[in-house]
Amino acid sequence: MNRNGNTYTFIYASAMVVVVAAILSTVAMSLKPLQKRNFEIEKKKNILASVNIASTAENAEEIYDKKVLKSYVVNINGEEKEGDAFNTDIKKEMAKPIEERVLPVYECQTEDGMKYVFPLRGSGLWGPIWGYISLNEDLNTIYGANFDHEGETPGLGAEISTELFESQFKDNKRLFDEAGNLVSIVVAKVGEVAPKQHKVDGISGGTITSKGLEKMLLDDFTNYKEFLKKKKS
Repeated sequence: MNRNGNTYTFIYASAMVVVVAAILSTVAMSLKPLQKRNFEIEKKKNILASVNIASTAENAEEIYDKKVLKSYVVNINGEEKEGDAFNTDIKKEMAKPIEERVLPVYECQTEDGMKYVFPLRGSGLWGPIWGYISLNEDLNTIYGANFDHEGETPGLGAEISTELFESQFKDNKRLFDEAGNLVSIVVAKVGEVAPKQHKVDGISGGTITSKGLEKMLLDDFTNYKEFLKKKKS
């Protein structure tokens, strides 16, 4: 075959594409278990962070196994259902009709007593935002928070994942008002008024992300409202 001809070039290029694709597929498959494990470790670190427990990639699993005493899923009516809380995909659950969703709950033992951890998911300016909120045993007062994002702007919306922002939620913030109504937390713009126990300062220059997080809190805790009421009674 003429190596300078178009036919040879086409066959050679096609063969290289097949070989490279096969190599990449093999590498991807071999890395998949490691990627899954890294994802699980990161998730455990974030759950622990929401109850103010620091961990590393090396010790997160050990601490998680000691501190998280129970996990389960509930439905919109607050009833416990069969399911694996840790492996529940919140994104997929949010796409379902509300009556078909299952919602994860984690019960975590800390130095300050039992805390309840709830995963959250919403939308920022450039993409999804998510996180975990932990509540005290009164199932009203926030104990800790951990947030993250996919593509918010550094120095602006991305500030939701900083200790400076997250620490505001530890300051005796509450989800329910004195009448028992779920009012959640206002992530306030400059000059926006709200009761201190239901307000944190938003991010300067990151209003859309701040309000997206505010909506995420209200929407997701509305889904948990019946569970919270039943658990308190």
